[in-house]
Amino acid sequence: MADFATLGEALDYAATGARGMNFHDARGTLLRSYPYSDLRDDAVDLARRFVSMGFKPGDRLALVAETGPEFAACFFGAIYAGLWPVPLPLPTSFGGRDAYVDQLVVMLTSSDPSLFLFPPELADFATAAAERKGIKALDWTDLSGVEPSSVDLPQASGQDIGYLQYSSGSTRFPHGVAVSHRALLDNLRAHSIGVEVQDTDRVVSWLPWYHDMGLVGCMLSPIANQISVDYLKTEDFARRPLAWLDLVSRNPGTTLSYSPTFGYDICSRRMSSQTRAADRFDLSRWRIAGNGADMIRPDVMQAFVDSFADAGFKAQAFCPSYGLAEATLAVSIMPPGEGIRLELVEESELSGVGTPAQERPRRYRAIVNCGKPVEGMEIEVRGADGDILADRSIGKVWVRGTSIMEGYFRDPESTAACMVGGWLDTGDMGYLSNGYIFIVGRAKDMIIINGRNHWPQDIEWAVEQLPGFKSGDIAAFAITGPSGEETPAVLVHCRVSDAGERSRLRDDIRERVRAITGISPVVELIPPRSLPRTSSGKLSRTKARNLYLSGEIQPFDVAA
Repeated sequence: MADFATLGEALDYAATGARGMNFHDARGTLLRSYPYSDLRDDAVDLARRFVSMGFKPGDRLALVAETGPEFAACFFGAIYAGLWPVPLPLPTSFGGRDAYVDQLVVMLTSSDPSLFLFPPELADFATAAAERKGIKALDWTDLSGVEPSSVDLPQASGQDIGYLQYSSGSTRFPHGVAVSHRALLDNLRAHSIGVEVQDTDRVVSWLPWYHDMGLVGCMLSPIANQISVDYLKTEDFARRPLAWLDLVSRNPGTTLSYSPTFGYDICSRRMSSQTRAADRFDLSRWRIAGNGADMIRPDVMQAFVDSFADAGFKAQAFCPSYGLAEATLAVSIMPPGEGIRLELVEESELSGVGTPAQERPRRYRAIVNCGKPVEGMEIEVRGADGDILADRSIGKVWVRGTSIMEGYFRDPESTAACMVGGWLDTGDMGYLSNGYIFIVGRAKDMIIINGRNHWPQDIEWAVEQLPGFKSGDIAAFAITGPSGEETPAVLVHCRVSDAGERSRLRDDIRERVRAITGISPVVELIPPRSLPRTSSGKLSRTKARNLYLSGEIQPFDVAA
């Protein structure tokens, strides 16, 4: 399993078999079968063209990560030529053309590529970004006009950098994670051991290839473990979410598929209460239903089980995990078959204030068990003074292992800020319990009011319990109030037009938040689809706060 020195060696071996990639349209119709042998042939050919164009090992090759054979061939062509591929995101529905071009410019500035490749349909966006940076840009179909070189291709070693990975939230100050071949293969091997990969496994994925869970978990891992994959484009999943489950049902042997929590949520909501899932789906072979990339919601997972149990889905197939690009991907994985396991943690423990005040009702949050460290990975939870904390004590999560990044590309200051003595400060808060890791939230998202810590997701989830809301409708963060003190602010998608209804809704939200925080928040009702998302689909609280403060998110007028 993934027992190779370099990614090129992994594809060389996979190409000797009969497995590969299958690309489907929005209705699940097979568009193209792409065996790994064809991928290797195309990649070697492109590598020779890159060499012919004068590129040298270590040069960066930026490319828009569209889910298709062209990106896969260009990515591995860069690998065989010794270049560092840099997957860049596709446009999202939020922000429009200018926001996407700005995002590309920022990442191109950070990665400093020798060439920027893009699909023909994005020529307008990509050329605009490239012109602003003075970078050579080509529609990847233009590579067919380049004469391949006949020289021997360079031979990579495990210590060489394989690619640069940008986090899904990369905006103003992006961090390009430099991942070596050795780190990647070590993580892919650890991941395959963690999910107990079998020779009969098959993967279905709609995850984007510019995000680590899509690129590493659902593109590179299947190649290194010689598993076939059926792909649905991310934008097609967004339009027809249930096409994902159609693919799982239709392809014999499908056993592995992954999604952040919101993917399971969308599918549950799309199921009509009058429709039996068993009439359309067969999810009985789904062995590993991976969860990751965001906080795992127990209520959403239960709703998915309720919606699809009669189609054969088993709750124990859920496989929570924890990871981040700086660790290549996987840090911990729940042992297969254990499913979703929870622990109830009292609010005072989460906020770090000790024993709760007797006059206030005790509140608990269900924290999802994210599994055990994968092979070769260590996890410590440390306090503010750096001391290692005892079990069930909440602190900063630190990790160490052979798949930890080499560092941030050309950013030694940021690298030094998060890496100390081989240990990586993940920026996440959590606790260990009997060898399992429980993630509580991102340290930077914490809202500190009057010396008390509040987690934004606790506020958001509480508001979601009011009628008419769904996951992703609420963003909570701290702002400076008129008195100069920090105040919680809550932005809420509003779908009612009556002024009186809006006023009552705002009052209900304010009371719900006051009950949790003990302080009256700023509540703003905003148009649906106003809250920004990261490239992987997660709510971006930081961007929401910035857009709100800059006036780019305009709330509805509501009478005081």
